[in-house]
Amino acid sequence: MKQKETSLNTQVEVDEFGDDHVGTSYDTPLRPDAFEQDDDLKIELISKHFKEIMQILGLDLEDDSLAGTPKRVAKMYVEEVFSGLNPKNKPKIRLFDNKYNYDQMLVEKDITFYSHCEHHFVPIYGKAHVAYFSSGKVIGLSKINRIVQYFAKRPQVQERLTVQIGKELKAILKTEDVAVVMDASHMCVSSRGVNDTNSRTGTAFFDGKFKDQNIKNEFLNYINTDSSDL
Repeated sequence: MKQKETSLNTQVEVDEFGDDHVGTSYDTPLRPDAFEQDDDLKIELISKHFKEIMQILGLDLEDDSLAGTPKRVAKMYVEEVFSGLNPKNKPKIRLFDNKYNYDQMLVEKDITFYSHCEHHFVPIYGKAHVAYFSSGKVIGLSKINRIVQYFAKRPQVQERLTVQIGKELKAILKTEDVAVVMDASHMCVSSRGVNDTNSRTGTAFFDGKFKDQNIKNEFLNYINTDSSDL
């Protein structure tokens, strides 16, 4: 079931779980042996199988334009768009003392992310907005972006992606006071199926102080404010 909600000053489509949108766990579904094969072998095997897919579709792999496509796709899957599956690619995070005793919310907004829908393996892309209150430690701003990218670079559903980012930041920063809002377009909606190019999907994670409606509204008002108006 889907309902329309107004979020981020935009009409977005918020997915509710239903028969056609299966929800699993917070963790990305992975087999226990997911990383027994090294990246080179995975690229070799994916290239082989993708070549078979192209041949089944009737494409001429002798054509100069297509000959290298299986290898290119395999490298893209392993080294780029699904690199977040491998824990070895998790960003190394260093925390710093909050020497300024800054006790207000810190917001990193408009973080561009690209992911892939795990139902059709087509892109999801949009903006992430993250905020937290320091419990005594702070994180380098670029590391927030890297955390978003790490969890985005795997087959995903937006709900899980939002929760993974929120829980990871809570664990790293040792604080309950974390908020994440994500606003995204889904190519599985716009380029196939219903072919709706206008709707966007909004998801949110609020914990700690951000469950207070006044603080939540302060965060939402900030991310909805044009930077030129500040």
